[in-house]
Amino acid sequence: MNLRDAKVLVTGGSSGIGFETARALIEAGAQVAITGRDEAKLQAAAKTLKAHAIRADVSDASDAQRMVAETVRAFGAMNVLINNAGIGAFAPLVELDVVEFRRVMATNVFGAMLAGQAAARQFIAQGKGGNIINIASTAAQRGFASGTAYTASKFALSAMTECWRAELRSHDIRVMQVNPSEVVTEFQARMGHQQVVNESKLRAGEIAHAIKAMLEMDDRGFIPELTVWATHPK
Repeated sequence: MNLRDAKVLVTGGSSGIGFETARALIEAGAQVAITGRDEAKLQAAAKTLKAHAIRADVSDASDAQRMVAETVRAFGAMNVLINNAGIGAFAPLVELDVVEFRRVMATNVFGAMLAGQAAARQFIAQGKGGNIINIASTAAQRGFASGTAYTASKFALSAMTECWRAELRSHDIRVMQVNPSEVVTEFQARMGHQQVVNESKLRAGEIAHAIKAMLEMDDRGFIPELTVWATHPK
């Protein structure tokens, strides 16, 4: 697609991968709305990016519908959803808190489904195709110790991506998935983990580059899934 024609909603767009993706798409000429739950942080990010801010919690069904409707009101249409909002919780199985597990699933699985559902309904109603990119993780491909909640949510997102792709291709809707390996963002700090930062590790800009490239392919084709690894992380 020509990104100058893109009317984009990025969930979790006030920081990290969502923020850098919004930046890359805006610089390419797209109109972009970003969502987040922290109003002050969201407004600051939107001001920096010159994006449209929509305070929303993707795990809330009414918020998911509203954020799509508001994007359409702001831009006259919507043709891209970047399903990026996500959280994590990490603990060994014997210590895992079911409340935390449910909280991760509420955002990473049910929130992604609600956003995808609202976007798909809009794309079908418009009759002009569309694009959904789900931001999963290499954790959607392989589990790891203490990763039960997070990897389960990302495996589920990957499964949903395959189902949506099968359902929506006949409507000219491209459903794609990006699997980043470790990226230096504030994500781990928010989860209570100290991240080792060095120049060999991926930055959010690399993932934004991959997302932009996927969207830029002519609409007659699409990249179903793309995994991004650091070349030689230390």
